Order: sequence, then C-alpha cells, then structure tokens
Amino acid sequence: MKTLEVKELRKSFGHTLVLDGINFSLDQGRALAIIGSSGSGKTTLLRCLNFLEQPDEGSIYVEGQKIFDAKDRDKLSEADIREKRLNFGLVFQSFHLFPQYTVMKNVTLARELLQKEAGKVKGVQKLAGNIEEEAKELIAQMGLTGKENAYPHQLSGGQQQRVAIARALALKPKILCFDEPTSALDPELTGEVLRVVRGLVEKKTTMIIVTHEIAFARDVADHVIFMDEGVIVEEGSPGEVISNPQKERTKQFLTRFSNGT
Repeated sequence: MKTLEVKELRKSFGHTLVLDGINFSLDQGRALAIIGSSGSGKTTLLRCLNFLEQPDEGSIYVEGQKIFDAKDRDKLSEADIREKRLNFGLVFQSFHLFPQYTVMKNVTLARELLQKEAGKVKGVQKLAGNIEEEAKELIAQMGLTGKENAYPHQLSGGQQQRVAIARALALKPKILCFDEPTSALDPELTGEVLRVVRGLVEKKTTMIIVTHEIAFARDVADHVIFMDEGVIVEEGSPGEVISNPQKERTKQFLTRFSNGT
C-alpha cells in the first residue's frame, strides 16, 4: 500500500528553484532515506510535506487521498493546513523543545491543544485515548523512564532528541519525518538516537529520514534517494544507490563524503 505519493513538486524561493519536479512514493511500514549535499533541497522537501512551506506546483497523496494540490493552495485555510499536517510528524535537527516545560509536558502539549480544537480540526478523533498514559509509554520506549519531570536543560542532547521523537509520535502520524536528527550531536550521543530510529524501523514505522549518516542510511533504509540541485538523481535500494551507484553525480557525492570533504 502506498502511504505517500509525491508528484511533480516544484518550489522556488525568489528566482532560486529549490525543488524541480520531485516524484517518489513510500510504502506503508518502510523507511526512506534521503541523502545529498547541503542545498540539494532535502530539507525543503520535508518542510513542504509538513506544510511548513507550500510547493508552487505538484500534488501530495496520503493513503490514496489527495491532501495537497498546488492549483488549490490559495483555498487552504489555517484549519485545513493543521488537519493535513497531522499526517506527518517532524523531528528537527535542533530539538525545538519548550525549555519551560518538563519532558512529560513537552510530549503531551500538542495532543492537549489539539483535543481542545477537536471541533475545529478534522482528524483529531484519531488521537483519542489517555494522553498521559500514552506519553509515559512513549517516554519509556525512548529509554527515558524516570525523566518525566526533568526539564530540557537537565538532559543531554541525545536525550532531548529522544524527547522530540516521542513528541512527534504522540500525534500518531502516518509518516514520521526526520531532518538530520543527529547533526547537532557528538558521536556518542548520535549512537543513542540512531538506536531509537533502528527500533522504530523494526516496528515498521513509516519514515522519511534526511541524513548525512551514509552508513546509517545503508543499514536502516528500505529505499534511498540521492538529491542534487533540487532533483532526484538516483533512487533504489541502499545496495543499489550507496554500494553500487550508477549515476556519476551520485558517485562523486559518495566519494567526497567518504573522503570527508
């Protein structure tokens, strides 16, 4: 089953074309890794999927339902956008936790606010359940039992990122998106987060992972996309794209990366 289909997405900022006709699909329970140099359009693509940006052209389908068509973008209300955003969870590279709230409150806050808007935003009914109990389960799943009442400044970077993952999962998204989830962490803390992501892969969580960790992408992804200058240059299994690339641009990128440049 196709959980996500992206068709002909284009996005420009001013005169700069950042996404140029992006097409791909993602099956339920699969993990997609997106690799590429800085400025290749990876993060902009994630932001478009999460309705933090709106594409200039193209369409997005989730479970066969069209949730975005650039032709109708001017008709979308704020309530429409909030509803469509519920299909995706986004974990940022820099955590974005609320420093004034505990771990528990960071995980439950979005659910609590959405429940108050249940009459305004369609799709909130899927979030029914005991918010605090489910948050405790997610916190335990992240290996953070006992940290429920801690504040972000009392946590390591790896622990903060795991809280951010729990917060995204609390909204029960159909697709969980990661934007360079380890780029702000040192190598030891990176391992903590990568272990959590591997656990999510084992649970067949549908995911899109933008990452610079090529070895990690090879290990956990079912499918890999290499982007360069706003286009998908090559895609396929990790063995095809990373271990045996066919396109010269992909080979050059992987060679530069392996040489640390």
